[in-house]
Amino acid sequence: MKTLSAPEIASLSLHHSYMELQVQVGQTKHRINLLEKWDIPEGSKVLEVGCGQGDCTAVLAEAVGPTGHVTGVDPAPLTYGSPYNLGQAQAHLSAGRLGSRITWVQADPLDFLSSISEPYDVAVLAHSLWYFSSPVLIRDTLRLLARKAKKVCIAEWSLSYTTAEAGAHVLAALTQAALECHKTTTTSNVRTVVSPKAIQRLAGVAGLEVIEEGLVTPDEDMYDGKWEVDAVLDPGFIKQVNDFIKDEKERSVVMANRDAVEATYNRCKQEGKKIASMDAWWGVFKGGVCKGRRISVYFSCISP
Repeated sequence: MKTLSAPEIASLSLHHSYMELQVQVGQTKHRINLLEKWDIPEGSKVLEVGCGQGDCTAVLAEAVGPTGHVTGVDPAPLTYGSPYNLGQAQAHLSAGRLGSRITWVQADPLDFLSSISEPYDVAVLAHSLWYFSSPVLIRDTLRLLARKAKKVCIAEWSLSYTTAEAGAHVLAALTQAALECHKTTTTSNVRTVVSPKAIQRLAGVAGLEVIEEGLVTPDEDMYDGKWEVDAVLDPGFIKQVNDFIKDEKERSVVMANRDAVEATYNRCKQEGKKIASMDAWWGVFKGGVCKGRRISVYFSCISP
């Protein structure tokens, strides 16, 4: 893979201040680190499921070069997202030098995958699985990808960490997930938490076989851990707990988790340390395996 410049690619994304650009550089650098593990060659035809504002899409478009192409699919409305929504961010990338290499599709991934016939060289799901509404939907999406792509590359938070300052990120994610089990609709960043082991089980049921896997430790300029901790410590989170969780025992569990997040955050603050982001797990899968095999997979918060 050719050498990619995080500052150069990040500058193509929508930003209105130096600070916003620096945040984008951190996000872009992380995606470049993932692509180095995935080994996506120039000229590849790539499908990205859950492209969002295009953080990974831009990196993919730069990596595949002028002879490659990236199709980014996301079911969220174009008005979703902050500080810039999907419509604004995607339109800005399309107007830049990478625009001819990107096609944006606003559609349910299952509907889109069912409608296409030509296969892709690579399918990518970069930090998008936790946005799915259930593990069953993840499984069904991977099942179609097993037939539509020669290789499937996945990255998601690992629920493990190298530095102690990232422990609060893990706790915050699990705390949000515990609340999400009680919602029917949501706009949360954390909707369905699946661990690396769970992802591999789902992939196996879907007909995908893991070829390679590993962990990437984010740099200090990745703020996802801070953002998720802030979301849990926001007073509005307590209101959601009271609004959506009626059983007192279940509510006390979520609030205990929140207390653990707060305690970890306070300890980091007292020691003069910043909240870090947990390690990211990555995997490379090939399709066409395990067909017809029945595997039982158990998850909480979903019906069997």
